[in-house]
Amino acid sequence: MEPALIALIVIVLFVVVVLAKSVTIVPQAQAKVVERLGRYSRTLSPGLALLVPFVDRVRATIDLREQVISFPPQPVITADNLQVGIDTVVYFQVTDPRLAVYGIANYITGMEQLTTTTLRNVVGGLNLEGALTGRDGINSQLRTVLDGTTGPWGLRVARVEIKAIDPPPSIQDSMEKQMRADRDKRAVILTAEGQRHAAITTAEGQKAAAILSAEGKKQAAILDAEAERQSRILRAEGERAALFLQAQGQAKSIETVFQAIHDGKPDQGLLAYQYLQTLPKIAQGDANKMWIVPSEFSKALEGLSRLGGSDGESRSWLDVDGPGNGSDGASAAPTAPAQKLDTSSWFDSNLPAAADQPEAKISLSSIGVEPGLPSAEPPRPSLAAATEEVRNTPPQIGPPDQQ
Repeated sequence: MEPALIALIVIVLFVVVVLAKSVTIVPQAQAKVVERLGRYSRTLSPGLALLVPFVDRVRATIDLREQVISFPPQPVITADNLQVGIDTVVYFQVTDPRLAVYGIANYITGMEQLTTTTLRNVVGGLNLEGALTGRDGINSQLRTVLDGTTGPWGLRVARVEIKAIDPPPSIQDSMEKQMRADRDKRAVILTAEGQRHAAITTAEGQKAAAILSAEGKKQAAILDAEAERQSRILRAEGERAALFLQAQGQAKSIETVFQAIHDGKPDQGLLAYQYLQTLPKIAQGDANKMWIVPSEFSKALEGLSRLGGSDGESRSWLDVDGPGNGSDGASAAPTAPAQKLDTSSWFDSNLPAAADQPEAKISLSSIGVEPGLPSAEPPRPSLAAATEEVRNTPPQIGPPDQQ
């Protein structure tokens, strides 16, 4: 091969290398730090950029997106001398590529160590229960310390989260037993509270039912007593009216018999005959072992013999129009005809109906008891007033001619 051709190939290769070193492309969300002759020159933004060959060089390519770093569990001793393992997650973003390159040799390692030391300082002042329940406070303190420390490194810490806190197995077993005991305790308490509320509710329901039942029995007893009182008053009024009617009937009967006897003008012989008819009734009865004839028996027989006119002076009881009582027929006055008795209205009663009686018109409101509303102490009905009103009401009984 000729020397001229070799030289041409070398020149072409040199030009290609120079062009490759002078042109660079920066991707989106990235930045490149350029040094010129070993010193910081500029930071390339995303896009096409030109470099001076053999003078400028790209020192580092920095990712500008928010990054997530998960650190392995770190042993931390709490304030109550318990060792727990805590692993954390840090969300950060590079805000200044120049400081990220020249501010610290490796910002990832620096952030890990800073997170570990800060976590030990924060959790070391808390007991196990405070560390388990105070994650938000721990996260805030870690973020504040990390963000303030990594600011000179060109970093911004967005969030710090504690992913897990692992206590020792013995502590976990004790915590589970404690939690189980606490849950059993709360279950027993809730069961007892439920039973107490159920017993109270049942007792209140039974009390209300007993009160309503007693009120109902009381009201029923009051109504029964009032009904019995009115029934007795009406029954007494009926018995009084019946006795009054019976007395009037007996009086009318006696008056009729007396009038009949008076109109018939009985003599001594009729009385003697009646006397003899009554004598056999005296001997009636199983207890009568002996019968004594009265002394008047002979006189009765003597009067009875005169009824047949055996003495020639007395009239015979068969002689209706003959002389009577020792006087002749001419001198005897004719007997006045008996007045006919009108009995058509004997059994007519002008007693008011039961619904119109004063006792039937006594209502619960008039005696101080409101229907449907039980009263603690209902007033007693004025029985004396009702009885006095009944007594003052004259019954309309008897025939019209006797009123």
